[in-house]
Amino acid sequence: MREYVWLECTGCGERNYRVQKETRGANRLELKKYCSRERKHMPHKESRKK
Repeated sequence: MREYVWLECTGCGERNYRVQKETRGANRLELKKYCSRERKHMPHKESRKK
């Protein structure tokens, strides 16, 4: 089963990306993505949809 999760910037806390993730046996997602507020690539951590 797949579900949508938000990727939240660790620097500014803004949610920039919405991605699909496999839920069975998966760890928390962390990717290095571009943050428009910081204007550079920053680590983004998974944040559940609200």
